[in-house]
Amino acid sequence: MPTFTVNVNRFDPYKSYRFLVFFGQSTTPVAAVSKIGGLKRSSDVIEYKEGGNALIRKGLGRTKYDPITLERGLTHDKDFANWANAAQVLDSGSPSSSPKNLRREVRIQLLNEAGQPVYQYFVHRAWVSEYQALPDLDAGSNAIALEHIKLENEGWEWDASVGEPTEV
Repeated sequence: MPTFTVNVNRFDPYKSYRFLVFFGQSTTPVAAVSKIGGLKRSSDVIEYKEGGNALIRKGLGRTKYDPITLERGLTHDKDFANWANAAQVLDSGSPSSSPKNLRREVRIQLLNEAGQPVYQYFVHRAWVSEYQALPDLDAGSNAIALEHIKLENEGWEWDASVGEPTEV
């Protein structure tokens, strides 16, 4: 993948509707993903006092990463279902597939108007904690049938090597 430099002359913010999601080491994006929940983390605050000082100090505690929800129109692609089934416990009393299929790295790319990646994030050791295979079905509606997965994760990081190309 080519390395881009940041266009420092850009003033308009990027749009949130052009993005790609990749599971594991795949170079093919997951089909039909229409919505991704935000990447959010928070850290606990530890308050403490020092002897001889009336001021309450604040220190950094443990960091937590919120689950990420992916949503897409229902298709014949089985990426969501296959991953969700890796965590499903059936008669055997253990996950139905090998543990190596339970956790995956996820890559999320935000694209500019020209379809080039301008931001990329890696989500580490993600696994499916919730899977909705079918939405409420309603014969009187004209909505798209959606499926979604909720991904628990052990952190995410920004890939600084991806950026918008400068104009030539």
